[in-house]
Amino acid sequence: MYAVTNLPLTANYTLDWSKIMAIKLIAIDLDGTLLNANHGLNPATIAAVKDAKAAGIKVVLCSGRPLTGVKLYLPELGLTEPGDFAISYNGALVQHTDTGKTVLSESLSYAEYRSIEELARTIGVHAQVLDDAHLYTANADISRYTVRESYLVNMPLFYRHADDFPTDKQFAKVMLIDEPTVLDAAIKHIPDEFYRDFYIVKSEPFFLEFMAAKVNKGNAVTALAEYLGYSMDEVMAIGDQGNDLPMIKAAGTGVAMGNALPEVKAAAQHVTATNVEDGVAKAIREWAL
Repeated sequence: MYAVTNLPLTANYTLDWSKIMAIKLIAIDLDGTLLNANHGLNPATIAAVKDAKAAGIKVVLCSGRPLTGVKLYLPELGLTEPGDFAISYNGALVQHTDTGKTVLSESLSYAEYRSIEELARTIGVHAQVLDDAHLYTANADISRYTVRESYLVNMPLFYRHADDFPTDKQFAKVMLIDEPTVLDAAIKHIPDEFYRDFYIVKSEPFFLEFMAAKVNKGNAVTALAEYLGYSMDEVMAIGDQGNDLPMIKAAGTGVAMGNALPEVKAAAQHVTATNVEDGVAKAIREWAL
C-alpha cells in the first residue's frame, strides 16, 4: 500500500496514481525488442523476465509471429506454466502457453484472403498466408523472405494455389512480401477500402501484414488485462516497430527500444537501450521492478 508522509495538512495535493501504480503485466515484442541481433536471448534479458515473474508480474510475449515462433523462447524464460500467456499474429490470437487454450481469436475469411491475394498480384508483389499451424504461398517463384519466415517461426511452408483452399477456411493473417523498395512502391497503389476493411501494418521493411479489422497488439493486451482483472495503468508494453504502437499507446507505461522507429519513441513514456544492449532487461528493472 502506498503511504504519503510529511505533507502539510493544509496543502492541496493531487496524485497521479497511474504514475506510481504497480506494474502487473508486461507485454514484450520479440524481434528487435526481446531478441538480440542473432534472434537469441541475452542472459540479462532471461534473468530480468524471471525476476519479474517471481515478483508476481505476468510477462507476456506479444509478437507478429505465430505461436510456433513464440514457443521457441518460452521454456528458457520460464513462461510455460499454468497462468502464462502469449499473444501471436499481432494480436489475432491470445493463448495459454501450457495448454494452447484460446482467450481471444480474430481471423480472416477465405473471401478476404482472396481479395488480398488478388491485390498482391495487381500491384506486383509476393504474398503469403498463415493459419494456426502452416505457412502457404500461391507464388510459384517463392520469395526468399517467405523461406526465411518459415525457418524463423518454425512453421512448415506449402505452395498452394488460392483456388485449392476450402471456402470455409479461416486464416490468421495475409502478408505482402518483397524487397523493401519494391514493396514500398507497391504500397502506394493499395486502394483506400483495404485500409477500411483490414488492420494493415508494416512489421518489417519487407513485410506488410493484413489482419481482421479489430486485430492489433493494443486490443489484444487490453483484452488480456481485462481477462486477468488488471487496469491498463498496471500494464507496461515494450516494442520497436509500427505494429507495437497500439500496445504502447494503450499501456499505462509504454517503453520504446533504443532502436525503435521515431514514431514509436514519440508515443512512449520511456525510451530504453537497444535490443543488443539489454534494453528489455533495463526497462523491466527500472520501471517494473
